[in-house]
Parts: sequence; C-alpha cells; structure tokens
Amino acid sequence: MSDPVRPTELSTTSELDQLPDRDSEETAEWQASLDAVMRNAGPERAVYLLRRVHEYAARSGMTLPGLLSSDYINTIPAASQPAFPGDVAMESRITALNRWNAAAMVTRGSRLGLGGHISTYASAAWLYEIGFNHFFKGKEGDGSGDQLYLQGHASPGIYARVFLEGRLNEEQLDAFRREADGHGLPSYPHPRRLPWLWEFPTVSMGLGPLAAIYQARFNRYLHARGIKDTSASRVWAFLGDGEMDEPESMAALALAAREGLDNLTFVVNCNLQRLDGPVRSNSKIVQELETRFRGAGWNVVKSLWGKAWDPVLQQDTTGELVKRLGEVPDAQMQTYAARDAAYIRKHFFTGDALSGIAAGLSDAQLVEMFENSRGGHEPLKVYAAYRAALEHRGEPTVVLAQTVKGHTLGPDFESRNANHQMKKLTMAQFRQMRDLLELPIPDSALSGDLVPYWHPGEDSPEVQYLRDRRSALGGPVPVRKVVAKPLEQAPTRPFEALEKGFGNQEVATTMALVRLVKDLMRDKETGQRWVPIIPDEARTFGMESLFPTAGIYSPDGQTYEPVDADQLLYYREAKNGQLIDEGITEAGSMAEFTAAATSYATHGEPMIPFYIFYAMFGFQRTGDQFWALADQMGRGFVIGATAGRTTMTGEGLQHADGHSHLLASTNPAAVSYDPAFAYEIAVIVREGLRRMYGEQPEDVFYYLTVYNEPKRQPAMPSGPSVEEGILRGIYRFRKGESPDAGPRIQLLASGTAIHWALEAQDLLASQWGVHADVWSVTSWTELRRDALSADRARLRGEERTPYVTSALSGAQGPVLAVSDWMRQVPDQISQWVEQDYSSLGTDGFGLSDTRDAVRRYFHVDAESIVVAALDQLAQAGDVDPETVAQARERYRWQG
Repeated sequence: MSDPVRPTELSTTSELDQLPDRDSEETAEWQASLDAVMRNAGPERAVYLLRRVHEYAARSGMTLPGLLSSDYINTIPAASQPAFPGDVAMESRITALNRWNAAAMVTRGSRLGLGGHISTYASAAWLYEIGFNHFFKGKEGDGSGDQLYLQGHASPGIYARVFLEGRLNEEQLDAFRREADGHGLPSYPHPRRLPWLWEFPTVSMGLGPLAAIYQARFNRYLHARGIKDTSASRVWAFLGDGEMDEPESMAALALAAREGLDNLTFVVNCNLQRLDGPVRSNSKIVQELETRFRGAGWNVVKSLWGKAWDPVLQQDTTGELVKRLGEVPDAQMQTYAARDAAYIRKHFFTGDALSGIAAGLSDAQLVEMFENSRGGHEPLKVYAAYRAALEHRGEPTVVLAQTVKGHTLGPDFESRNANHQMKKLTMAQFRQMRDLLELPIPDSALSGDLVPYWHPGEDSPEVQYLRDRRSALGGPVPVRKVVAKPLEQAPTRPFEALEKGFGNQEVATTMALVRLVKDLMRDKETGQRWVPIIPDEARTFGMESLFPTAGIYSPDGQTYEPVDADQLLYYREAKNGQLIDEGITEAGSMAEFTAAATSYATHGEPMIPFYIFYAMFGFQRTGDQFWALADQMGRGFVIGATAGRTTMTGEGLQHADGHSHLLASTNPAAVSYDPAFAYEIAVIVREGLRRMYGEQPEDVFYYLTVYNEPKRQPAMPSGPSVEEGILRGIYRFRKGESPDAGPRIQLLASGTAIHWALEAQDLLASQWGVHADVWSVTSWTELRRDALSADRARLRGEERTPYVTSALSGAQGPVLAVSDWMRQVPDQISQWVEQDYSSLGTDGFGLSDTRDAVRRYFHVDAESIVVAALDQLAQAGDVDPETVAQARERYRWQG
C-alpha cells in the first residue's frame, strides 16, 4: 500500500511559507497524525478533531481566523439549554390566541378586498412571543426601553397581541387597512398613521436592518456624549431570510462588528421562502447567512431544529445524519415538510446508516420532525437562543431561526409557494386550526359566515399572565411615547451675523450655512444637541474646522497619532465626539440621521441632526429612506450642498443635480427651500428650529439646497413683508426702475439663479428699454402647497387666495421663472399666477465645462433670460418681434 499523499505535497504555496518553521519535525508529526486519523477513521473524524482543536484554541485566548460556517444543527445543544423561566403551557395558550386573532382579522378584512398577510406571522409567532414575555424592555423604566424593528408582514400578529393586552378592541381590529376616516389600523408598522404604537417603519425591505444598526450605534453615541444613559437599551431587528437579499440589509454589518455593537440583535426568520418561492432553492440560505455574518464579525446563533430532533441527532454516531441535513437544498426541505412519512423515508433517509435511524422512528415522528419541529417554533429553543444573544459581549448577534411559513394554518398554507398571496382561511380551515391550537371555541361560534375574534376575558389567567410579564419588563411594547421637551430658543447673534451680509466679500451659501451651524453649536444651552452628519465630504463643505473643536465620534477614541497632528485643523477622533463622519455611505448617513431625528420620541431627548451631503446623492440615491424618515416623523435639517445642475462644474452628468427639489416635493414632510442669500438661510433655519423644536413641535424636516459658487451676500432688505415672503416662498428682491411707461416683466428666480436674473434685469433695462422686477423665490414647493390648501378651502366654501397669487397681484407684464433646476420645479406654481407664465430650467443630463458655458448650454444664463423675456413680451405684443432676433444675434444665442 502506498503512503498517503501529505497535505503539504498537495498544495503549492500559502501565506505560511513566509513564516519561519522553528521546528519542522514537530510540524511533520502533526501532519502525520492527521494522516493517520484520515486513514483509520475517515475524513469526517479528521475534520471534527480539527474543529475541536480550533474551538479549544479560541477559548484559550489564541488569535485564530474564525470558521465561517458550522453544521446544519442548533448552536446550543439540548443539554446546554437554560432553564425556562416562564409557564410554557400558559404562553402556548397566549400564542395560540394571537395566531387565531391575526388570521381572523386578515380574513374578515379580505371580505372587502383589503388583503393582508397571514403566513409570515404564523411562522414567526414564537420568535415574537418569547421576546414579549421575557426580553423586550418597555419604556416605563428608564424611558427608552428596547427598540423593536418588527417584520412588516407580521403586523397582524402584533395587533392580535395588543388586542389581547386590551390596547385595541374588536372595532379597531375590523378597521385593519381601513384608514380613510383617520381611525383605522395601518397595514404595516407606520408611526405616522398609528403614532401611539409603532416606532419604526420596516416594511420597505432592507431599510429595517440598516436602520437598526445605526439606531444601536446612535444609542452608544448618546451615551458617550452624556446626553442619556442608554446602556440598558437593546435593538432587536426581526427580518425575513428573503429580505436579506436587499443590499441595504447587509450594507452595515461590518460597522456593527467594528464598533462592537453588542446592544444589537438580528433575528432572521428563516422559513426558507420569499414571496414567490424558495429563498435559495438549490442551496441553503441559513448556511449562506451564517457565512456572511461570521465573515463580517458577528456572533451567530442557529436555532434550526426542535426537540423532536434531539434524540434522533444523538443516535447519529457516524455523522451521516448531520451530513445529510447539510446537503439537502432548501427547496427539497420544503418538500419534505409537505409530504408523508413514506416520501421522507425514501428520499431523505438514504444509505444504511440513515435507514437504520429511520427504522426506529414511527411515521408520526417523521412527519412531526419535518413538518413542525423547527427551532423557531419551540419556546425553549428560542429562549435559549435569545439568552445566548443577550449574554454575548463584544459583538452583535444574529439569531438564525428556522421555521415553516404558514405554520399552524393547515396543509393548504404550510410551506406552499403561494402562501404569501393567500389572504384568508375558510371556515373549515378555521375549525382545523382551532383543533390544532386546542382553543376553547365552540362549533356554534363557527357556524356563521364571519369568523369571530376570541378573547379569554379581561380577568382571565392568560391576560393576567401577559400583563404581569410586561409589567416586569417595564410596560407594554411596542409603544411610541413623546414627552414634551422644547429646546431653549437659539441665540440671536449667529442669525444676525448672516442678516447683516458680508459686504464686498464673496461667500458661497454653503459656507454661510456652515458658519451659522458652527456658531449655533457653540451655544451653551442647545449647542450640544446638534448632530452634524457628513458622508466623508467635510472638507468639501468647509467643515474641517469642526474636527479639532467638536471632535469626530469614535467608540475607540483616537488610538493613533494623526498625520496632521501639528496642524491647526487636525483630524481628531474622540469617544465623546459630536461630529459623525460616516465614510462614503449616503445610506448609512441617512440611517444615522433618522435615528437622531427621532430621538425626541425614542429616547425623550430631542436632537438637532444636520446632515449635509452632495446634493445629487440625497433624494435621488436615498429617497426610500427619506420616505421612511417622514413615516417615522423625523425632525432635523438635511442640506443638499453643491446644488444645481450648472453650479457644480467639472463633475459632469452623475454629479450635476437639477431635479432634487422635484423629488423632495413628493415627500409631504419635507419643507424645501432653495435660498439665494445668506440672510434667507438665517431666517429659514431660525424658523425651522422654532417649528421642529419649539413649544408646539411639528413632525417635519427641513431640506435646504446651497451652492458652492462664491457670490456677494447683501444685507437683509428692510420691510415687514420680507421675512414673511422668505418663509412663505416669495418676495420682491429688487424693483425695476421705470422712468417711463415702457414694457415690463417679472423675473422669478431661486437659489443661485437670482444672480443671472439680476444681470438680466440690468441688460433688459440698459440695452432693450425693458423694466423687470426680480423676485426671490425661496420655495417653489411651499408656494404650491399653500395654493393647494387654498384650493381645498375654496371647495369648502371659504374665501382664500394663494400666497403666490397675492404676492404677484398687480405686477405688470408677464412672468418668467428661472432656476438651476429642471423647469418642472418652477412650473409647480404656474396655474396660480394670474400673469402669462413661462419658465427656463436645466432639463436633461448635466455635463462638465465652465459655469458660463454650461449655463449657455441650458439657456439659463443672463443673456438667455433676456432673449426669453423679449420673446415673451413679443408674444404679448409689448415689443417688436424683430427685437428678439436682434437679441439672439447680439448675444450669439443659438437654440
């Protein structure tokens, strides 16, 4: 017999070849021992020994690369399960009631065609109930409690539990998905629609995991800065295995591990199904997720099999059963759950060793093992997994819990590919469900067409047990509480500095805004409440002066000497740093902003997040998160810096933003402004602080676009209507001189475009005898919203004139609107302007060139405004049409 080939002879080279082998003979002995095990006991035994040695070495404190995957079995053996602190029988009855009422609620609603989802909660019921009964802390203790990101499609089960608690009644359950009268229950977790219950919107898949990670991080940030002790708060995120395909679901795993967020637990409901079929039909989603989470640095706890599997796995002396479990693809595992014992014996228990195990099992045992006995369906298994997560230190934990989608809903639902679209049960199916759950519902209650809700009574042992458990954990969850805590009024000096202007100095509005925020951060009363968030562009926005003063938040502080330590504006990280420099991640920055923007409710601590970003990468890149922010009723300032299609020169098509104000206009909670001057910024920010953080705070957030083009910043004009006009959206900045009765036109401009309009005003007067008034439009969107409100008032029989109509009333001549945005932005107000209306804008893709060249390309420069103004006047008969041709020739204007 030839000698076996040694592993060293099989390989060519490795990184170990770079390290000295101080005892080659000892190395050879270890290799020979491994060869002997493989030869005498087989490769499975060799792998087992190596894993044991690796595990022992890690426990001994040696630094070794971690193994990325483990066998397809539970992480916690049955013998190591902690004692269960509750009454399993009582909790089983409670869970059964919640299953019933969730299915009844959706089925009753489906009579009206409202739809709903049943199967997700059916698979996850115990994952939630164990948390509610033993882990989730309420807000009646320290005021923060735990933060729960609940799976959107499981919301019927959460409503069912709240009903059992007495916080909802039958009429409210019947109002599921019936919100038009303002009293219904939203389909999914929507804080804006049900603000006393839901804290976090999660049904836009992928956003929940991302938001949960940054919420856990923001909890640490608040604690490190001394704002609030959040050390007792834990973030729980309940997710679906199909949801983990969303890029955002995995986007911040490394951040959570890098910062040691052991206050964070993911629970992934691995029912192996997505909306249309298996998540991983030809492989195994649990093993894939384990590898990805371990590779990112997470602690992984798998709860895959129920107690029916425990004695069977103990019989697996050869390892064949564990091997077989690891090689069966998920789609086939779903088939086993829907087949009879004969099918399972024939197709799963193949080979002598497995056939021998199956021979000792009855048909009923086999069906139970594959159909029902999953780790996510058994309270003791789930409790053991959660306890392990809670006790783990230094890393975030993910619990991978295997379940059956549609569990307890009967054979027509369980493990069926179509069960996500199945919205109701028949009365016969409800009878089957009642018998399976052993509920005391008489046949007489199921004799009609309408399935009843079932409540055991306010004084029942089940309700009393449930309430006792919640009382011990700090009150009901989920719950959203807002305690009024208005902030002190900001000092006036920083605003006055901008209102005075900058004299002859040219300053970009980006710089003016940054200066204002830096000054406000110095205030002793409210300065610490500011949370500047920047996605790795602080120097672009002129905010590097915050590095040494405010410090950059880092849970590790600064463990190195920065390369620029000898400079005034050196890069300083600190455990209590105020500035959050997220790196190149707008999605992460937006998730951090949301956590800070809702701290007033989550923690009872209002914070003032200030998120500044490259304008193009705001609403376009993270619009879904802005929508979730609105749903969560976040408050704060988001700043689209380097705004405009023509102002950010040199960067080109994918950086030139000419449409974000149109995107922002679709978000009802976004109060959008495009200020032209520093003093406008001062007025807007001051009002934003009052509206969001004053005595009667509003659930809005402010969106400002600012520009990187240095321009003269005049002092704020006098007059009682200027401040009102800035806030409502329009005021006359400069009236055209009119010594004679020549033709007139009204030029409306926002943002940096006002400078082109002012130049055009001079050209029209000096070269063409046309007198123009220039209006600063600070918000096209707010003008439109006011006008829509006026329209609704008129339909109610009230007399009300839109503000833009009143402002322009009596202004002579047509109106020409111009901005650095596409024409649809200023066109928002056209129907409420009495004069003839036209607009110029930057429709199309951006391009790289000088500002002058790009503005001529889009026909928004001063000369183009003149040509357009003369053309509009010619159409009105106020100037000779030949004048337009002369202007085109003079300015070498080509359309």
